[in-house]
Amino acid sequence: MLLVEDDAPTRRHLARAVEANPALALIGRASSVAEGRAALERETPDVLLTDLGLPDGSGIELIRELRRHAPGALAMVITALGDEKTVVSAIEAGASGYLLKDGSFDEVGAALLELLSGGSPISPSIARHVLRRLQREDEAPPEPAPDAPRLTEREHEILTLIAKGFSFPEIAGLLSISAHTVTTHVRHIYEKLEVSSRASAVYEAVQLGLIRMEE
Repeated sequence: MLLVEDDAPTRRHLARAVEANPALALIGRASSVAEGRAALERETPDVLLTDLGLPDGSGIELIRELRRHAPGALAMVITALGDEKTVVSAIEAGASGYLLKDGSFDEVGAALLELLSGGSPISPSIARHVLRRLQREDEAPPEPAPDAPRLTEREHEILTLIAKGFSFPEIAGLLSISAHTVTTHVRHIYEKLEVSSRASAVYEAVQLGLIRMEE
């Protein structure tokens, strides 16, 4: 783990939370974008745990740097900034997890393990921001074809998130349901659309007017 946090007491608390878990190792600490960028040049972490409001810029810059430097690495935000614009910008930059500093730092270790296991730990209020944004983008749903299969509201929600590129673990995190539940809904979607892959499901759904792809 590479930890980037400008507030020294918070950085110590987060470092202790990481080091308290024997399955996690902290390879570096930084207090600014410049220090974080230098650390990324020296090391390739499995996970970047970063604040966003740093003295010389935004942690979002480091998330983008991580994606360029190590496409397979993961980024998790832990910040006090929870407004919709910041949340969406961080996720679009590549953050796979987003926690607010309103909970116990003791939960950070568990969240990191969840992230490494394919999950997307996201604070409930953050998930609501993302869903509201997606719902606004889809406010005027297309008219489905007369012969289109009927999807439940949850199935349509999951199919829309799939079309937007979210992984099954990310969908589970956004909807606050288990990955198993997502897989079950996806299986039902595939059966109704008579397909066997994500790409085919999205293609058929668009052709049938069940979802609309962005231009």
